[in-house]
Amino acid sequence: MLVLLSADVMGLAFLGQEVFVDLPIVADCALRVSLHAEMQGYSLLPPRMHAQGTGGFMKYPFARASAGVLLCAFALFTASVQAQQSKNLAPGFSQRTAASKLVVVPADLELFSIGAGGVPEPRADWTLAAQKNVKSGLASRKLQLGADVLGLEEKDMDELADINSLHGAVAQSVFLHHMIGGALKLPTKNDALNWSMGDAVKPLKDKTGADYALFIWIRDSYASSERKAAMIALAVLGVGIAGGSQVGYASLVDLNDGRIVWFNDLRRASGDLREAEPAKETIEALLQGFPVSR
Repeated sequence: MLVLLSADVMGLAFLGQEVFVDLPIVADCALRVSLHAEMQGYSLLPPRMHAQGTGGFMKYPFARASAGVLLCAFALFTASVQAQQSKNLAPGFSQRTAASKLVVVPADLELFSIGAGGVPEPRADWTLAAQKNVKSGLASRKLQLGADVLGLEEKDMDELADINSLHGAVAQSVFLHHMIGGALKLPTKNDALNWSMGDAVKPLKDKTGADYALFIWIRDSYASSERKAAMIALAVLGVGIAGGSQVGYASLVDLNDGRIVWFNDLRRASGDLREAEPAKETIEALLQGFPVSR
């Protein structure tokens, strides 16, 4: 299915996947494919149209163009899906086995209020509410997480706190050097999701008997009333300053070897973990593409 969203963007849905492509790129590609096919003696038209010779070539310009658009859009769609899969999944990994056990580690969360001067101030009350809401949001994803899921409580993490901290550090490295990439890419990684927490996850494996662990790290900030006033005042002068933001990482870690086999990130200026329903939406967005067990 192709859906024209605007003059510049086209949405594609195929086999349950949705991607967006730049329409001018598709149009340029379609023109090149169509012209190349004609020059090589091929046709993008069905035999019924092609049998009419040059008359068919002129009579069905829309069909000819549509065939080119569909061909190019499908090619771009395939490339986009493959890029997304290779970017979020470790080499050689695609899904969890049906018999695998997953442990959900308590999320590493911290919420802040952004003061007038832009300095983030930790809010323990907001963080406490967020922990409750995120836990509820994860509970609502039972079908996605699988049948054999163990949820650890905060008290269970007393002896495992260092593992959560390690994940935060490794996840930020994955985010910077792999998800953002560009000039920050590490040549030794060969554009692959090739990060590990090593033997540090062994105590978690021994404690739970799980095959995989889901780690979540989120930092959420909100503009205070003073910050909002400053934003409005400076906007009048043509100066823009940032408000709050939501940054999150989710990692699926193989507890047998410490490898991060799936990773996703969330970076936006919206979302609110302080409320139950928006928190569920954040978890849904962060777990998009999470490998199901089969």
